[in-house]
Amino acid sequence: MDMERVQAIAFSFMTEGRIPPEFIRSEKEQPAITTLHGYDPQIPTIDFSDPDEDSLTSLIAEASRDWGMFQIVNHGIPTHVINNLQKVGEDFFALPQEEKELYAKPPDSKSIEGYGTRLQKEEEGKRAWVDHLFHKIWPPSAINYQFWPKNPPSYRDANEAYAKCLRGVADKLLSRLSVGLGLGEKELRESVGGDELTYLLKINYYPPCPRPDLALGVVAHTDMSAITILVPNHVQGLQLFRDDHWFDVKYIPNALVIHIGDQLEILSNGKYKSVLHRTTVKKDMTRMSWPVFLEPPPELAIGPLPKLISDDNPPKYKKKRYCDYVYCKLNKIPQ
Repeated sequence: MDMERVQAIAFSFMTEGRIPPEFIRSEKEQPAITTLHGYDPQIPTIDFSDPDEDSLTSLIAEASRDWGMFQIVNHGIPTHVINNLQKVGEDFFALPQEEKELYAKPPDSKSIEGYGTRLQKEEEGKRAWVDHLFHKIWPPSAINYQFWPKNPPSYRDANEAYAKCLRGVADKLLSRLSVGLGLGEKELRESVGGDELTYLLKINYYPPCPRPDLALGVVAHTDMSAITILVPNHVQGLQLFRDDHWFDVKYIPNALVIHIGDQLEILSNGKYKSVLHRTTVKKDMTRMSWPVFLEPPPELAIGPLPKLISDDNPPKYKKKRYCDYVYCKLNKIPQ
């Protein structure tokens, strides 16, 4: 085990009304101080079933430029498929600790797959109030079933069913985002790896926290991915940074939350914005989320697309292999 799991810490500290000092954020991060209430600009909600492709493209491109985050409804993934994904994830985190540890990320692993607690280097030894499980769900050649729980028994079926549905959503998103940049429908998908584009699932588990005013589930960050497609549970927690303030992102039942990631910002040469976001926690409720990160193959070099740069619009980003980008980001090394 890389460190004590937050789920166990939450259980032992709940009656004390305090949290260990390594979880207490600085005043510039504490959600009780930094969250703006009373004025909540709502991120765009887009009807993904809109038959007018021009209108849909325009709405998605505008949201990606102006917000870097939006929600889609009527996306075509059946409610029972999402419910089953959530149920097996909840059941996994309800297992005895020793059973969850069977899927722990190996200490010497260069991959982030597996059950764990710490993901990236944190300043001043601070910790986030979250445990997680990472594993790839697509393509089949990238899947390592070592990290897919065997208990609950329906875990594999539920994840495979979700992956099958999600691919259609991802392809449609990438085509609309591509056309929104003035490119052909398939150009953006090919630029992030085509059929080798990897779908990395993360289950975030945020247990009840005795001092939610002082802690964060996940600190402020942008996603390394091209796009992130997220299923939340009903517990509020996702926040977006905009106009120098942190705002709650309203939970919409059965919606998918879409984040523009770093690789899409780079490919678009800054036209689409990778969104700065974080997660807060609750005192008496467990929050969970199921983001899937659409990631380029590790060796693929990502840089601004040639069609989107010119003398008047020179490249704003370096071209870099995705594996090198990830290493720098996780270790807080300037890109």
